[in-house]
Amino acid sequence: MLRTIQSWISQFYSFVDRRTDVRIKEYPMMQCPVQTTLALLGYVFLAVYVGPRLMANRKPFRLNTAMIIYNLGMVLLNAYIVFEFMMAGWGTTYSWRCDLVDTSTSPDALRMIGASWLFYFSKYIELLDTAFFVLRKKQNQITFLHVFHHSFMPWSWWWGITLTPAAGMGCFHAMVNAMVHVIMYTYYGLSAAGPRFQKYLWWKKHLTAIQLSQFVLVSIHISQYYFMEKCDYQVPMWIHLIWIHGVFFLLLFTHFWIQAYIKGNRLPLAVEKKENGTPCESAPVVANGKHQENGSVHHHSNGKAAMGKVKEI
Repeated sequence: MLRTIQSWISQFYSFVDRRTDVRIKEYPMMQCPVQTTLALLGYVFLAVYVGPRLMANRKPFRLNTAMIIYNLGMVLLNAYIVFEFMMAGWGTTYSWRCDLVDTSTSPDALRMIGASWLFYFSKYIELLDTAFFVLRKKQNQITFLHVFHHSFMPWSWWWGITLTPAAGMGCFHAMVNAMVHVIMYTYYGLSAAGPRFQKYLWWKKHLTAIQLSQFVLVSIHISQYYFMEKCDYQVPMWIHLIWIHGVFFLLLFTHFWIQAYIKGNRLPLAVEKKENGTPCESAPVVANGKHQENGSVHHHSNGKAAMGKVKEI
């Protein structure tokens, strides 16, 4: 039995090794899926079990300064990722239609690989979203959808850039997502900075529209594949997965938009006391399937905003 298991593991490792693009192998955490899988399982264990128990009898930490620095860092990182995607092809040589996986070792191809890996690595940094929730004792915001999104995204992207690191039309959604994250983390940072910055957040009501536009763009772009007379994209399964992901979130955000802005079931504003006793207006914002309030993010497991209820964060 043990030999059978060892043989299966060996065969699986050899299969992955053969399929891994040689140009990405030297990047950190790209040699084997075991590293990524164990790291993300550890994240789930800490977020769901260890963290809440360690904080059970402790007071919540006040991490406003850390959150401001973190959000600013994420703004700069995502802006750089967008710049690299643009310079590697999207703003230079790509047609924005049937752009194939670049299998060469040209400077543009290698730069696109670097941008794709950096986007993948940024998903590990985003796990700090959950750490802030745990340390601030906002466990109610660590829903199944929140944990699933933060763990599944880097895991799925490991396989994506392992097979198609210079993915052509298959990496458009990553560039768009990074663009949106620049805007979202800017909002989070300003929100975490306190009440004196509330006057600069007049555009918070437009964040859902920005997110909705993201999925519209991704869905339209990837759908071109199904209507072109000929597009010999090398890994069509990657196209199918992107289409499913884009359409799913497009439907989810369209539903929210109808409920909140067409039917008039808007989420109410609330004036809440922050931990330092300063009144602060709090208004929820939906981001990446998450419910965001004052620089924090809250997932809705049923894909709906919790109408009529605003939690202090």
